[in-house]
Amino acid sequence: MCLVFSGCSDGGYEDLKVWMEESSRDLRGKVTPLPEVKAYEPVPYSVESLLDPFRGSKIDPNSQLKQGVGKGGMFQPDFEAREQRNSILEKYPLESLTMIGRLIVNRQPIAVVKYENSVRQVKVGDYIGLDFGMVTAIDEAEIKLRELIQDSTGEWGERQSSLYLQVTEGGGK
Repeated sequence: MCLVFSGCSDGGYEDLKVWMEESSRDLRGKVTPLPEVKAYEPVPYSVESLLDPFRGSKIDPNSQLKQGVGKGGMFQPDFEAREQRNSILEKYPLESLTMIGRLIVNRQPIAVVKYENSVRQVKVGDYIGLDFGMVTAIDEAEIKLRELIQDSTGEWGERQSSLYLQVTEGGGK
């Protein structure tokens, strides 16, 4: 019985072994070289003129450095003036307003702003949005704003925002 099994195991695979040797004769492995490592170049970090986010009064609300923060800081908006202006566009968040066009009247740019189902004209110096946003510039594609925002410590600061022209597909429909 051992002779029968030993006779079957050797035969039939010689042609496969010969084919494998012929096929792999000219094959050589090739490893692509690693990319060249660039030298480290430090990036300058010059923020001397910016507000320090790690200042004690920003981190610790009970800090002694927090003198005068409750007053709101130098950018505190005039709430009474806002009530006197009674601008309809100051009652809507900036995200819900859409710039749909621009006009030039007496050499002054005027933006056309859509809110809900109404349209209003806006010029430089007008206020729009909930964050005391004053229009600082109007060009073909955007309205630039200077907004006043309050941080978690009660201090007011400035932020630059823009309202961009929205173009709808389909033209005048």
